[in-house]
Amino acid sequence: MKVLFHLLLLSGLLVASAPVYSATQQECVIVLHGLGRTAFSMRLIEKALSGEDYLVWNEGYPSTSGAIEELSETAITDGLRFCELNNSRTVHFVTHSLGGILVRQYLQHHTISNLGRVVMLSPPNHGSEVADLLKDYTIYRFILGPAALQLGTEDDGLTEQLAPVKGEIGIITGVSSSDPWFSPVIPGDDDGKVSVESAKLDEMSDFMTVPNGHTFIMRDETVIDQILYFLREGTFYRAATP
Repeated sequence: MKVLFHLLLLSGLLVASAPVYSATQQECVIVLHGLGRTAFSMRLIEKALSGEDYLVWNEGYPSTSGAIEELSETAITDGLRFCELNNSRTVHFVTHSLGGILVRQYLQHHTISNLGRVVMLSPPNHGSEVADLLKDYTIYRFILGPAALQLGTEDDGLTEQLAPVKGEIGIITGVSSSDPWFSPVIPGDDDGKVSVESAKLDEMSDFMTVPNGHTFIMRDETVIDQILYFLREGTFYRAATP
């Protein structure tokens, strides 16, 4: 039987297609990695979400090869198409760093009628002083590309021009620097790339800080548990006070 299947496939009489999940799995999560990262960096989150029976779209996008406006259109459109093909009634987002900005950019011009909840990890919602510091260096522009140049803190910069978006948004950011050489240029508490204040949004539903740095916050088990909780409840959980 297996030989016959392969012969039909090779002959073109049988067309292979991407796997489609069960129609009973109706909540879909679009996972978006950060600048200069890959889908592998979000693999532990993907695994945890799949373990809770969410449909998960976790695909890489060329974060260093385009501007934020372009990246948001292509990456999120692909994710939404996956959710639609799998009969999802609700679409959530889980993002790291730049990924959160892509969601905000997309929602400036599009409405997702079945939008669920959004969890952002270490988002530079008001830019990063690191981008301000490095933007004039050729190697920075060459390695990280156009999107990196849009992440400054200037009042007329892209992040400051984005209007508030509707939705339940939970934000987690770190207060332990994994890149201590940048912390001196970042005001207040920071995760080595983004300040705590920059991560916040006026429209957010909940916010919390964790003892993690920007680079590996998405791999922390406690952070992943908080993501799962927010997607279910619309809030983060707190330990009971004595």
